[in-house]
This record gives sequence, structure tokens and C-alpha cells, in this order.
Amino acid sequence: MTEFNGGQLAAKQLKLAGIDTAFGVVAGPMIEVMAGMQAEGIRVVNCRHEESACFAASAWGYIAKTPGVVVAGSGPGMINTVTGLHVATESAMPLVVLGGSVDGRSRGLGGFQEADQIAFARPGSKWTAQVDSTERIPELVHLALGKAVSGRPGGVYLDFPGNLVRKRVAEESVQFRQTSPTVSQPHPDPRMAESIAAMLATAERPLILIGKGAAWSDATAALTRLVNLGIPYVASPMGRGVIADDNPMCMNAARSAALAGADAVLMAGGRFNWIFQFGRAPRFAKGVRFAQIDIVAEEMTSAAELEFGMVADCAAGVEAVCEALAGRKLASAGTDWTESLRLDARKNEARIGEQMASDATPINHYRLLRDIRDVLPRDVNVSVDAELTMGVARAVLPSYNPRSLLNSGTTGCMGTGVPYALGAKLAMPDWPAVAVVGDYAFGAAAMEVETAARVGANVVFVISNNSGIAGHSIQDRMFAPDSPPIAALLPVNYERMGEMVGAFSAKVTDPADIRPTLERALASGRVAVINVLTDPKGGARGSMYLG
Repeated sequence: MTEFNGGQLAAKQLKLAGIDTAFGVVAGPMIEVMAGMQAEGIRVVNCRHEESACFAASAWGYIAKTPGVVVAGSGPGMINTVTGLHVATESAMPLVVLGGSVDGRSRGLGGFQEADQIAFARPGSKWTAQVDSTERIPELVHLALGKAVSGRPGGVYLDFPGNLVRKRVAEESVQFRQTSPTVSQPHPDPRMAESIAAMLATAERPLILIGKGAAWSDATAALTRLVNLGIPYVASPMGRGVIADDNPMCMNAARSAALAGADAVLMAGGRFNWIFQFGRAPRFAKGVRFAQIDIVAEEMTSAAELEFGMVADCAAGVEAVCEALAGRKLASAGTDWTESLRLDARKNEARIGEQMASDATPINHYRLLRDIRDVLPRDVNVSVDAELTMGVARAVLPSYNPRSLLNSGTTGCMGTGVPYALGAKLAMPDWPAVAVVGDYAFGAAAMEVETAARVGANVVFVISNNSGIAGHSIQDRMFAPDSPPIAALLPVNYERMGEMVGAFSAKVTDPADIRPTLERALASGRVAVINVLTDPKGGARGSMYLG
């Protein structure tokens, strides 16, 4: 009679579900799960911290459009995943955390690493559950995977009491879930499609807003068709690339003018949260008409004065609007709306042109991001992390493919950049993966450089090292002149972290060296750590997301 322990059962169900990569930190009582995954041929990526494991798995899952899986130990190990669960849920990225917990027979008695882990997980998760018998592990794993990707993706937590992980049961007592259902996406009400089409057709200054939900639903073809009718668009930071940024209707460089000037706005796969200033004045004009396409009905009640809400898959919803617009002449075709935005975009680009061309030392942030832009191919996964670096990258770095530009997202969580790049590289090994991070953001997950080297994920880590949080601006503005360094940091030789793991390593102080160094790093076939000394007194023009 064949027997399996609980860890083996979890691994077998993951394999049946098509999961070929999982992340985590080796720790009891979940070592049996990791050993089972390895035996099943699942690649096990042992990270240096559970939070980083969650971010790497979230990026892997978001790019691959399948649940990212993390295995964590009990107590502090599982609690370290709470931030990752919260970020995944708020940023709509699919994540399943399998967390070990104290044996059931010692629960409530002060067992080793005992914690109320379900209570920790619940506020940041779409769904939580606890394994109640070893025999049910395959079924509960199946449920967890499905919950993570259904509707709006997010974080899911499944708790594994240690005694049920170790317990061995007969194969005959277990039922594995062999298939997952083919589920149709919510389709639009034709009457709502007609209402939204009429709103856009009669507007003199229509605008499309694109969120990351459009990337998840593969709405590229439908949205390209819609904007090519002559409707300008602006994308959220992680909605960039759904339509390539070089589409002539892209107005990211004229974001403020587009939002303030529009008289009719369709939000496609995004939310009226802080990233779009809640749909309120003065960011938007008073009296602007709003419509929204989202897979979650509750999203239609928000701070924005929404007129039309379509509950549908973004791709299907946009396609229905396109069909309803077929043959109609847009009122905006007789205005200078689009051309006025292009003029504003050119002016904004000209304002930063001098900084982008600067040969000054320390290196100007805009110059660094310009050279990165000019070196990278169109097909590349980029993660960006840090306050100033993200603000400059938003103005300078383009994106040409959906789900290829990752940043701190809805939660603004620092520490995502390094592990997001790790997950991206493992999800798409044939594409370069580049992390563009500030020195503070790099430090939040820097030891994952060793993880990348160990698992052969040849990420290029570019550190904008301005010796502080937003350079020295916070230190200088918020603390007395004689204060010790609090927001300021040491000018650390971060490239030596690359040397420790046999990576391509370089320190760049001259702007003329940025481009050739990046080219050598991308060609090296190794992990790369490039430490670029940037201006501690430099800043970004405008706010990180709202300029």
C-alpha cells in the first residue's frame, strides 16, 4: 500500500495544476512540502526572506497568468508573508501562500512558534482556510489556486498544521483534483456598451484610462482598436504597455493636461483610487462624465461620480464598446483636443531634455534613466522601486508589452523591485529582466541577489545610489542641520554584493560609462549589479504618479 505525507500530497496537487515553480524559505513544518515539490519536478526557489518570496511569486504569477506559490514556515515565517499578501491583493496579482503552523494538539498551549496565523492573513487576503485533515490537502490546495485567479486576482492563504503535514495516509484515501474548470469571463450588457459608446462619441475631449486589469485580461487588441478611433489615453504605472507607449494616442507625457481637460473619461481595468486622484477635482474637471469597466461590481461605487459602470472582463467590455462605436463619427474629430495634448507632451519632454542630456557628476537621475531606456530592447521585463527613481522612471522609461513594467503599485510598497525582477526572469527566461532601484529600495531585499545567482536568474540590478531616501532631500528638509544621518545613507559600494556571488559587477561615476556598462551587463549572461552614483541633491519634476 502506497502512502504519502501531507507535504507530498500538496506537491502532487500543485503539479497536477500545472505549477512548475514555487518560492519560499526552507522552514518547519513545511520542509516536507518543499521536498515533495522537488521530487515532483517543481522548481523550488529558496529565497532569503519570506516577504521577498511573496513578491517574486506575485511577479511570476502576474506575468505567467497563473497563481504564484509561496511556502512559509510557522509563526514569524508566515507572518513575514502578510505584507506580500496585502500587496498582492491590493495590486491584483495572484499569490497563494502555504503556511505551516503549530501542531493542532498543542494549539493554545504556547506551542513552538504558535500564532493566530489565519487572523494575521485575513485582512490582506481574498480567502483563507486551514487544513483540517491530511486527506483533504489536495482539495484545499485546488481551492486556493482557483480563488487566487478568479475575478480580480489577489492573495490567498492556506494554513497547514504541522502534524497534518507529517501525517502519512494511504493513496486510496485521497482524491486529487485532476482538472480545473474552463470558466467564461463576465460579458458586457449591450445596453451599457451603447451608453458608453454614446458618451465617448458625443464628447469633445474624450479620454481612456488604462489600468493593470486591462493587462491581466489581455485587452491589448480591443484597447488598441478603441484608441485608434482617435481617442487619447493615459495608462496607470502598471497599465503601461497594454498599448505600446509609442502609439500616437498615448498621452502619458501630458497626463495632467489630459486628466484636467477631459469631458468624458472611460476607465478600463483600473480604479479611481489615489493613483488617479479618486476621480475628483481639481485633477479632473468639474462635470466630467465617467464610465468604468471592471470585473468587480463593488468598484463602481467609489469617490468618482460614475455615470456608467460595466461589470465585465476588460477585453470583452472594450470590444463591445468598439462594436457600438462602429460607423459613428466622433465629435472630438472636429476639435484640437488630441493635438493640444501632443503639444503639451512635447513641452513636458523638452523640460526634462536638458537633465536627460546632462554630463554632470554626480550623475543626474534623468540621464541614468535615459541611458537605460536607450539600451533596453522592446521585449524586456523591468521592475522599478524607490521614491525618486520611480518618479523619474515614470517620465522616462517606456513600456511596449503588457505586464512587463512592474513597480510598487497600488500600495506603494518599497522592497518590491529586486524580487519582482527575480520572479519576472524566472517567468520569462528568454527576456532580459532589469531592476532599476534606489539604494534604499535595493537594501530592502539586497540578499536576493544571492538567490538570483543561485537559481540562475540573470537579472541586471541597476542601483541609483544617491545615498539616502529621496537623496538628501528628506534629511535636509525634515531634520536639523546637525542631525545624524537618518534619512541619509552611507555611499555604499553595492557592486561588491555582485562580486560576492560571481556576478558582473561595476561602479559607475561618469555618465559616459552608463551605456557601455549596461551593454556589457546585458551581454554577460550573468547576474549583474551596477552601482551608479547619482546626485544626492537631485530631484524629480512633479509628483511620482500625478504630474
